[in-house]
Amino acid sequence: MMRPILTIGLAGVATAFFVDQVSKSIIVANKASLTPSVSVFPGLNLTYLQNSGVSFGLLGEVHWFVLVVLAFAVCVWLSVLLISAASKFEALAYGMIIGGALGNVTDRLRYRAVTDFLDFYFGAAHWPSFNMADVFVVGGLGLLLLSPWLAARHAGSS
Repeated sequence: MMRPILTIGLAGVATAFFVDQVSKSIIVANKASLTPSVSVFPGLNLTYLQNSGVSFGLLGEVHWFVLVVLAFAVCVWLSVLLISAASKFEALAYGMIIGGALGNVTDRLRYRAVTDFLDFYFGAAHWPSFNMADVFVVGGLGLLLLSPWLAARHAGSS
């Protein structure tokens, strides 16, 4: 029987991957109407970009397949950590990171680049565009950092 903690982590993988792929499918299907961008509300545009690099366009000159292999290796390593997770918070964090990474790997396999579409800005300053996979990776990292505190707090309230 699967450990409940592992089930939570796998649910995180599935949720992150599903949300990322559905959101990107909607953007790709509507890319013509998003060029150059559509304002959702002040501070957020939807746009359509293909990023051949990683965060902030770094490593854009590296062949897409190298980035796939690297991301997949990281996912395998994180899966080992997920299997041995000590708390449901830690398991969920690993699941979110893995699911987000696999979402971007799927894009690289399909398009040889990652689809980015969220464009946040303040005045003339724009944050580099990103996607829901990135949201889950960063959120998962934040949760991973907080997981010891959350687990201790949760254990104390039980």
